[in-house]
Amino acid sequence: MMRGESLPRAAAPMLGFGRLLRHYGFPVAPEQVSGFMQAVTLLGPRSIADIREAALATLAPTPDRRDEFEAHFQSYFYGNTSAVVEGDTDEETRIKDDGGANEDQIEAKQDEGGDLSSAVEQLSTRDFQRDDAKLTTFRRKLASALPARRSFRTVRAHSRGKLDLRRSLREIVSADGDVPSPLLRRRQTVPRKLLLLIDVSGSMKLHTSDYLKLAHAAVQGADRAEIFTFGTRLTRITGALRIRDCDQALARAAAQVDDWDGGTRMGPTLLAFLSVPRFSAFARGAAVVILSDALERGDHAELETAMRRLSARAFRLSLATPLAGDPRFRPATAALRAILPVLDDLVDGSSISGLTDFILSLARPAAAAAAIWKRVS
Repeated sequence: MMRGESLPRAAAPMLGFGRLLRHYGFPVAPEQVSGFMQAVTLLGPRSIADIREAALATLAPTPDRRDEFEAHFQSYFYGNTSAVVEGDTDEETRIKDDGGANEDQIEAKQDEGGDLSSAVEQLSTRDFQRDDAKLTTFRRKLASALPARRSFRTVRAHSRGKLDLRRSLREIVSADGDVPSPLLRRRQTVPRKLLLLIDVSGSMKLHTSDYLKLAHAAVQGADRAEIFTFGTRLTRITGALRIRDCDQALARAAAQVDDWDGGTRMGPTLLAFLSVPRFSAFARGAAVVILSDALERGDHAELETAMRRLSARAFRLSLATPLAGDPRFRPATAALRAILPVLDDLVDGSSISGLTDFILSLARPAAAAAAIWKRVS
């Protein structure tokens, strides 16, 4: 999206309104703000009512926040400050894409974490120590072990395919009307995408290094693996992990992620991920694995909303928490109880061996997480 100083003067209020909505936690993507300005251009506009209709159509507030959206519109365009909804915060979730795109900023409400989590942003860096290549087997098996889907592309087949009419007609012409055997094609089977979302907050400090090594092996072993980290910010690190040497890849990732060992805003950061079209496309039809303790205390509405949306997009949605390594663990927190019905898996994320075995088993069907943990409880 273009910056304010390069825009026509008349477009500045529309750009400013998009920034205002982000400031108050609305998941507005840069593409939506551009669409808003284009819609206003098409409408004229003849009145403020046209601007309002364009904003509703392109910025798309959810029904539960429609009144808040109207209040902000009245305040911004009419100067009616009494209409502004109280209780908002200025905490933000920044999105960083290592693929070379401009950094987007998507504001989000402050959310409390668990006993070891905090919504207060603390920025730091990290150095990864050299480790032996213990994930070689996982990297070698991953591509063939991932769940598969049927592609729309086809390949030649000798049996159990559909008639390749175009190729058959060419053969008929070249053979003077005689085709000795039918020519067939069938749809290809390709591995599904693998999406890893890694919690790098302070409560996950003991496991982050191993998770990043697992992520590096996943990117090296699967062509369509995508890796994001989240804490108080959301960062795409897939590009860094494509470097073959593990030490160099982790060093590059360490330099890109700014929120190591800080607070966590799991719900808002996942909503921010879903609000960017090019990111949410990674989750469509993918095997999504979230590596987090999911300590979301207090109002967990945003986390529940984000997980439901992820579940609707993903082929399989899994949560791997190191807390499940304790035999006494039960999904007893309000946040875990709320998201358990939409999870396909809730598994132990405390060891690399357990995680690699689980990811390599994603193609095999399993009972839903809610059914398993209901029996355990």
